[in-house]
Amino acid sequence: MTYHAPVADMRFYLDRVLGADRLAATALFAEATADTAEAILAEASRLAQDVLAPLNRAGDLHPARLENGVVRTSPGFASGYRAIAEGGWVGMSGAPDWGGMGLPMTLATCVNEMMASACLSLSLNPLMTQGQIEALEHHAADDIRDLYLPKLNSGEWTGTMNLTEPQAGSDVGALRTKAEPNVDGTYAITGQKIYISWGDHDMAGNVCHLVLARLPDGAPGTRGISLFLVPKFIPDAQGRPGVANSLRPISLEHKMGLHGSPTAVMEYDRATGWLVGPPQGGMAAMFTMMNNARLGVGVQGLSQAEAAFQKALAYARDRRQGRSPLAEGTGTILDHADVRRMLMTMKALTVMVRAICLDCAFSLDMARAAETGQEAWAARGAVLTPIAKAFGTDTGCRVAELGVQVHGGMGYVEETGAAQFYRDVRVTAIYEGTNGIQAMDLVARKLADGGAAQRALLDEVGATVRAASAAHPDLADTLDAARQALEETVTAFVAAPDLNERFAGATPYLRAFGLTLGGHYLLKAALAGDADRLALARFGIRHLLPEVPALCASARAGAEDLYALSPEALAS
Repeated sequence: MTYHAPVADMRFYLDRVLGADRLAATALFAEATADTAEAILAEASRLAQDVLAPLNRAGDLHPARLENGVVRTSPGFASGYRAIAEGGWVGMSGAPDWGGMGLPMTLATCVNEMMASACLSLSLNPLMTQGQIEALEHHAADDIRDLYLPKLNSGEWTGTMNLTEPQAGSDVGALRTKAEPNVDGTYAITGQKIYISWGDHDMAGNVCHLVLARLPDGAPGTRGISLFLVPKFIPDAQGRPGVANSLRPISLEHKMGLHGSPTAVMEYDRATGWLVGPPQGGMAAMFTMMNNARLGVGVQGLSQAEAAFQKALAYARDRRQGRSPLAEGTGTILDHADVRRMLMTMKALTVMVRAICLDCAFSLDMARAAETGQEAWAARGAVLTPIAKAFGTDTGCRVAELGVQVHGGMGYVEETGAAQFYRDVRVTAIYEGTNGIQAMDLVARKLADGGAAQRALLDEVGATVRAASAAHPDLADTLDAARQALEETVTAFVAAPDLNERFAGATPYLRAFGLTLGGHYLLKAALAGDADRLALARFGIRHLLPEVPALCASARAGAEDLYALSPEALAS
C-alpha cells in the first residue's frame, strides 16, 4: 500500500469550511498566501509519500536499540530525519528571529499530519522539538534562546520533554528530581525520568532535554516545580556540542507499538542545567510545550486514522469473497454492506477529526495574529485543544481497529501491516495527558467562564443548522438535536457544585462534543461542496450523531452509579 497525502481535502477544509484564508490578511501571517500554502503542502506531500512512508515498516520490524550507552535508530531513519531538517520542516512555526519560518500552526498541522501518516515513529522526533521551540520562545532567557533556538529550528539539535517519573505518572507534583544551584548560575539536576520519547538517538548533534525538577526551597506539589534545559552535550564557547553532560539513557521500553521511536528511561546525575522561566514557574512553561503537544498528538491520532483507512480501502477494493449483493457490483468485498459501513465510518470520523484539529490550530493562530477578538480566539482554541487531543486519538484507535476488521483474518497477520496502525496509535490516547484528563479539563477548567466559550462554539453549530434547514432539513434537525443535548449538559455542569459529578460524565461529554462539531463541519462542507461531500455528511450525521443525546444523558447521570459497587463487590 502506498500512502497518498490528502492535500485536496486539507485545502478544501482550510479554504471553504474554516476560512483560514483570513490568516494571510493579518500582519503576522501576511506571507501565508494561498500560493505559499499550496507550494508547502505539495512539497510536504512529496516528502511524506516518497521519503518517509517507505521507512514505516522498517521502524516496526527493526526497533531502535541501546548499545553501549548510545541509542541506534532504525534503518533509514537518519536519512529520513535529514530530509525533514534540511527541508526546514522542524522550524515551520518557529519565530524568524531565530531561524524559523514563521508560518501558521495551521499549515504546520497539515504537514505534521502528512509526516505522521507516513511514519509516525520518526515524526515524533520533530514534533517534540517543535514543542520545545515554543516553550523556549515564550519562557527562556535571551542567551538561551539565541544559542538553542537556531539549532532547534534547523533540526541540527533536537528537543525532548521530561515530566514523568516512576512514582509520579499524571501526578507531576509528586516528582522527586531535584535541582541544586551551582556557583556559576547553573544547576545540578539529579533524578530519573521515564517514558521520554526520543530521549537519545544518533540522528542529530545534540539532544536538549526540558526537565521538571524541584529546587531545595521548592514548595510541595506542582507549585514548587521549576523547569531546566539540560543538553546531552554542554555547548562550548562557540555554541558547538562540547563535553558530555552527566546524563544517560539507562534503558529503552519494549512497547506495544511505535518501535522505531526510542522511549527512554533517562538518568540525571548532577547534570548541568539552565533555568527556563522563573524559579517555581516550571508548570507554566511546561504547559506551553504540552498544549502544543496535545494538538500535535491529536494530529497523530488523525494521521493513523487516515493511513489505516487508506490501507483498508485498498484491501477492500482488491479482495474478492462471496457473492456481490449489487447487480453492477465490483465483485470485491467493497460491495458488502457491512464493509461499506466500516469504511464509511472510518472516512467520516477521519474527516471530522481533521476539521477539528485544523480549526483548533487556526484558532490558536488567530489568537496571536488577529487585530481584534484575540481573547475570544484564544478561548476557542483552549476549548478545542482537549477535544482535538482526546477525540482525535480515540478516533485514531477506533479507525485503526476497524481497519483490522476490514482485513478480516489477514488483519490479524502482521505481514499485512494493518495491525501496526493500531499498535502505533494506541499510546496516543495515554500520553500528553490521558484522554480522561483531557475530558476532565473540558468540564472543569474549560467551564470556568460559566460555559461562555463552549456555548459560543455551539452557537456556530446553530448557525450551520439554520443555513442547512431549507435544503437539508433532516440533517439540520439531527445536528440541532445534538446541539441542544450539549447545551443542556453545559447548563447542568455549570450548575453542579461538585466537580466529581462533572468528572463522572466527562468522557462521554467530550465524545458528544467531538461528534457534534464533526457533524457541523461535515454539513458546512456539504453546503460548500459537491454531491460526494453531501453523501459523506448524510452518513456521518444520520449514523453517528444520534449517539450524542445518549452520551449527554450518560454525562449528566452523575457519579453515584460509578461508586455503587464496593471494591469487594467489584472483585466478586
